[in-house]
Amino acid sequence: MKITRTTLFSLVLLATAVLMLSACGKKVSRVASDSVIDLSGNWNDTDSRLVAEEMLNDCLARPWYADFVRRKNGENPVIVIGQVRNLSSEHINTNTFINDIQRVLINSGKVDFVASAEERRKLRNEIDDQKGNATDETAKERGQETGADIMLTGTINSIIDQSGGQQVKFYQIDLELTDLQSHRKLWIGNKKIKKFVEKSALRL
Repeated sequence: MKITRTTLFSLVLLATAVLMLSACGKKVSRVASDSVIDLSGNWNDTDSRLVAEEMLNDCLARPWYADFVRRKNGENPVIVIGQVRNLSSEHINTNTFINDIQRVLINSGKVDFVASAEERRKLRNEIDDQKGNATDETAKERGQETGADIMLTGTINSIIDQSGGQQVKFYQIDLELTDLQSHRKLWIGNKKIKKFVEKSALRL
């Protein structure tokens, strides 16, 4: 059979397409959940975990903690998480960061936590729903909540400096503790992260 130039060209295009599709195949590998993988230079789970651990360990080592425990005759301070705002240029899931904060503080054994405002609303709705539905022995009552002593709030900010294929990403995380009774600032923490991202030229 005689192969025309048109047929040969079509075969070459088909073979090229098959090779390109093969090269674009996806490979997935399982890695440790605490492994450090930074693909884009954006804020990621490693940043969230390390920042929470460093900042909150510093927080508990500051003088306010020993002073509070002494004034409360050895009782742990009760903390509630307020708003942690993302003011950066990226979409950052602050809930993940808040969970890392709570994990560090609770695992320290040095503080107690109460539910956030949104969680408390859901819990109160559950208590109301128990009235007339749960037995008298198991139904919970309003007015028995533990009041928080301290509120933790914070912000995440970022600055992006870019030229050509090079980019510097700067993050600043600010957290603070405020006494709910006196509104006195007990602790202000600050953490800065700088990442250099360089995009390599496309090689054919």
